[in-house]
Amino acid sequence: MTVLDALESGPASLAQLVQITGLARPTAHRLAVALERHRMVTRDSQGRFVLGPRLGELSIATGEDRLLAVANPVLVQLRDLTGESAQLYRRQGDTRVCVAAAERTSGLRDTVPVGSELPMNAGSAAQVLVAWEDSERIRRALRGAHFTTATLSQVRRRRWSQSVGEREQGVASVSAPIAGPGGRVIAAVSVSGPLERLTRSPGRLHAQAVIAAAERISEALHGQEADR
Repeated sequence: MTVLDALESGPASLAQLVQITGLARPTAHRLAVALERHRMVTRDSQGRFVLGPRLGELSIATGEDRLLAVANPVLVQLRDLTGESAQLYRRQGDTRVCVAAAERTSGLRDTVPVGSELPMNAGSAAQVLVAWEDSERIRRALRGAHFTTATLSQVRRRRWSQSVGEREQGVASVSAPIAGPGGRVIAAVSVSGPLERLTRSPGRLHAQAVIAAAERISEALHGQEADR
């Protein structure tokens, strides 16, 4: 905790970490490297220690009940508006997890059970969850991915993504980012369904509805934070 507290104010070299914490240099190095293995600490482009992504993931998990309470009714509205199944995804390590869903009630549909773990290398929700990561995590995610750096740049520019047969043949989807307090992307909201209904340009059909749903969830989360 001494090391994490020291990094709260910003990046620190090993020498700075020793100075701030008062720990012996070997001890500070051992603790920082151990924290790095668990992704509680990482390093910036200059090799300095900084707080790691695992802290953000734990923070998101802490607020997940709040996220689900806000998102569930919006997912139902999105399903009813589009006629397609709607999902909410959150990143967990190297996978994305479906944490909430509103399934189309009849006919051919794309079903993603709550709790499903899906890869981060395919699908519109994966694109959204990767697009706003730091450069190192983006670089790692692009290894073997069905999307490219240009794809992620386009996602950031228009704030929605689409995929056609990336995760599963015959399935298309559209996703948009949900921003938590502070503006960090914490989840993705999606609609998905058979290619024969969504076509090869699913964003043309449903991007605006998905963006609006993501914005409603984000605004509700910000409102709850302001009330606390």
